[in-house]
Amino acid sequence: MTITRANGESLLRAAALACKLWPDNGPEDLLAEWETLAPSEAAVFLAEEGGVPVGFAQCQLRHDYVEGTDSSPVGYLEGIYVREAFRGRGTAGALLSACEDWARGRGCAEFASDCELGNAGSVAFHLGAGFTEANRIVCFTKRL
Repeated sequence: MTITRANGESLLRAAALACKLWPDNGPEDLLAEWETLAPSEAAVFLAEEGGVPVGFAQCQLRHDYVEGTDSSPVGYLEGIYVREAFRGRGTAGALLSACEDWARGRGCAEFASDCELGNAGSVAFHLGAGFTEANRIVCFTKRL
């Protein structure tokens, strides 16, 4: 398995994987969004096995308050996904390490993430990767 920072054609391959995580988006939409992010502020990493894309992670710097942190900027795991057939092989951990190294290289002392309350698999991954739970919230909206 190889982990590389995605760019050009590999960024499109990562975007295709990201649609599995964010199915309301098409690869072109995600690619367009990622291409607007400054390389010093965000990164996408791609995991490949034998030239086949098997996982991706997107991280970026957050300069605003991040729940449970006390420094700025904070490296933030925006999304991570590994194809089901390739899970349990350390791919997600390797992707997370690439994101953490990237953030550390930009002066971050803290790294954070989030997931939906009911996503038990993601909660287990985060706790297993050394994250600690900072808070639980319920978000509300209403039309005006």
